[in-house]
Amino acid sequence: MTSDQIQLVKGTVPVLREHGVLLTTHFYKRMFEHNPELKHVFNMGNQQNSKQQTALAMAVLAYAEHIENPTVLLNAVDHIGQKHTSLDIRPEHYAIVGQHLIASISEVLGEDASPELLEAWTLAYNQLAAIMSGHEQQLYDAQTAKKGGWTGWRPFVVKEKIKESSEITSFYLYPSDAGQVAEHLPGQFISIRLFLPELHLLQPRQYSISCSPNGKYYRISVKREAGSQHPDGMISNRLHDHIEVGDLIELTAPAGSFVLNKENLSHKVFISGGVGQTPLLSMLEALVDNTEQTPAITWIHGCRSEQVHAFKDRIAEISTTYKQLDQHIFYENLPSEAQNHYHGRVELDLLKPVILRPETDYYICGPAPFISKHYDFLIANGVPVETIHFEEFGPASLQLN
Repeated sequence: MTSDQIQLVKGTVPVLREHGVLLTTHFYKRMFEHNPELKHVFNMGNQQNSKQQTALAMAVLAYAEHIENPTVLLNAVDHIGQKHTSLDIRPEHYAIVGQHLIASISEVLGEDASPELLEAWTLAYNQLAAIMSGHEQQLYDAQTAKKGGWTGWRPFVVKEKIKESSEITSFYLYPSDAGQVAEHLPGQFISIRLFLPELHLLQPRQYSISCSPNGKYYRISVKREAGSQHPDGMISNRLHDHIEVGDLIELTAPAGSFVLNKENLSHKVFISGGVGQTPLLSMLEALVDNTEQTPAITWIHGCRSEQVHAFKDRIAEISTTYKQLDQHIFYENLPSEAQNHYHGRVELDLLKPVILRPETDYYICGPAPFISKHYDFLIANGVPVETIHFEEFGPASLQLN
């Protein structure tokens, strides 16, 4: 790109800041009208709640702001790439997206979209697509290089279906070809896809792996979404109501950059809300399964009540054998007092002496407001930003670190 073209792209930054979601909303509407087959690739639930439109608007804005030095976006590129490989996004999809994105810029900006501006954005997008697809190819190559690894969709059979609480059920998924499965990094997720008769679409949904790596199966633990007509809720509820032991489900290989740092023996603090504990449970099991590493662990979990609290028996079992595990549970409905149990939502202020220690890594998972609240608390109390790790389910909307 020439310096003039770079300046043209940077000149659209104020417009993207103010009207980016309008542009991306128009883009998705246009793309699905012209290429309806992509409705099977994209999570349509994230279209309903505007998460995908917002995430794309933020990504386009960030790229325009850093068009002169896109290498500063490598962490974001990896995060998006992990999501894309989990959805089996390929280079040909970038060509379709680029066609509709440039057309959307022209249609939304109208007379302000000069031929020079459209040419500059076409070159900028092609540059971004090359960066993204190149990185994703490296991720695909790494997946196939693993023992038991693969790319694309692979059929798995449900061998166990276990109720963990009044809302959460676990599914144990084994490859139908009887082969091995690649060991995941604790904290990663897999995508599944199911046909939703209500929408007449195949729909993907990402679920954290809730067990430690074992080379044989993956476990996902799924919350029922009562009365939900949202596509994500439809997928979760279809798993609960229609998927039984012996049924087949298609999966993509494990992906995700929210993973356990096992390089040191620092104190680990796991902070979760509701079903957000699933990736943290995989991390916890991986730590306690490794007899060579015995860091201190603080487990902090919040949910509505004991009835909806999944894996409480599993955590209690671990705590009887792993003496360095200290757990603190918050129930919004707490019928009676118990040791290390608190009434209300998670309040880290009550646990300052427990969690604010030197050489500590923090892992947070739950709804976006939950993450923001506890991230802000840690920062306000002097915790270094590089020691705080978090996972937001769905397209990224948080810009915290």
